[in-house]
Amino acid sequence: MATQTAVQPRLTPAARKILDAAETLFYNRGITAVGVDLIARRAGVTKKTIYDRYGSKDALVAAYLRRRDERWRTWLPAEVERTAAGGTACDRILATFDALGTWMGGQSPRGCSFVNAAAELPDPGHAGRQVIADQKHWLRGYLRELCERAGAKDPGLLADELLLIHEGATVLYGLSAVPEPVTVSRRLAEAALLRAGCTA
Repeated sequence: MATQTAVQPRLTPAARKILDAAETLFYNRGITAVGVDLIARRAGVTKKTIYDRYGSKDALVAAYLRRRDERWRTWLPAEVERTAAGGTACDRILATFDALGTWMGGQSPRGCSFVNAAAELPDPGHAGRQVIADQKHWLRGYLRELCERAGAKDPGLLADELLLIHEGATVLYGLSAVPEPVTVSRRLAEAALLRAGCTA
């Protein structure tokens, strides 16, 4: 069932409390398992306040995903520049995997919030699905930019390969199916850079 257009919240103190509560609950328990009643209790507000601020649970889900997306987009390039300062473009590409390990250990111990959410939002018309797609498109674009700076023979193809490696690591991190998946993904990325002829 398609959802209504997301209502942009007014970030009043109540709206922030609602979003804080929803973020914790959606990530730790799952979107489907968490109802508006529970969010209201956790935030210390009424259900009416939630609907006044966000319009619907679907819109709140989209706001939750947008918040995490904005946090990731701000943090990742800054972390890469911090850890690879003075290094090459290749160093920066590999630093994205080091950063991934830091992020997963601190912000996403249960795996990627976007991958987890996608599994619970099968309707392509759900507002949250567009946020998820935009997040992955942004990451591919960021990786492609780094690949171009690194002198890859085919930056688009290398960016696709790195994105697949990156996303595989996030999924396996949450499943604990492979020991140290981020470390393994970094080694795979190193091999991909060599095959792509990166020199910078």
